[in-house]
Amino acid sequence: MKSFNAESVARDAALADAEFATQVGDFVSVEYDDDNRVATYLFDAVIAGYVGWRWCITLAKVDKDAEPTICDVVILPGPDSLIAPDHIPYMDRILPEDIEPGVIVPSILEDTRLVPGVNALVQDEDLDATQVFDLGLARPRVLSIEGRDQASKRWYSGDRGPNTPLAQGAPKPCASCGFFLPIAGSLRSAFGVCANSIAPDDARVVSVDHGCGAHSEATL
Repeated sequence: MKSFNAESVARDAALADAEFATQVGDFVSVEYDDDNRVATYLFDAVIAGYVGWRWCITLAKVDKDAEPTICDVVILPGPDSLIAPDHIPYMDRILPEDIEPGVIVPSILEDTRLVPGVNALVQDEDLDATQVFDLGLARPRVLSIEGRDQASKRWYSGDRGPNTPLAQGAPKPCASCGFFLPIAGSLRSAFGVCANSIAPDDARVVSVDHGCGAHSEATL
């Protein structure tokens, strides 16, 4: 198919589509699709704001003796092009420090971290199953198994888990501290809240095997 020999046809197609003739630069390459009798020619696109982009002209022949027909003329980014980054949903971009007074973050109905409130674990609501369902005392949505898993992994691997210098240098773990308040629900066995006003993690969730030098039973 190298006999396709339609570079001049492809360039003319790009020139016809360009606003100025100077926007069609040097020939870059050509790719052939022998099975479909198609060739794609690339030329540098010399257009402001499109650094590294290329004119892409696709031509085809109905048979090997036919004249090439222009199928498509577009500009596409090259390997070194400056292009916009992939879109990231705002829920994946937002950070805790972005939540300021007056800032509202709309909830997402399809959030996989949540399930309808009637699916609440009984131990998390301190109610029996009949009360949760029949009396409508459940919240509209509660944490799903995925939501609990994400939260527990985030807390445990963070700076209030067992693998921090503060915890590893502690005399005893939080689980045995008198200031440790176990949280309610299914995560009770793994996490609690520190209630020691002089501890660096006061009023924060800590793992049972976290620790610090302000342990209630630390003695000289």
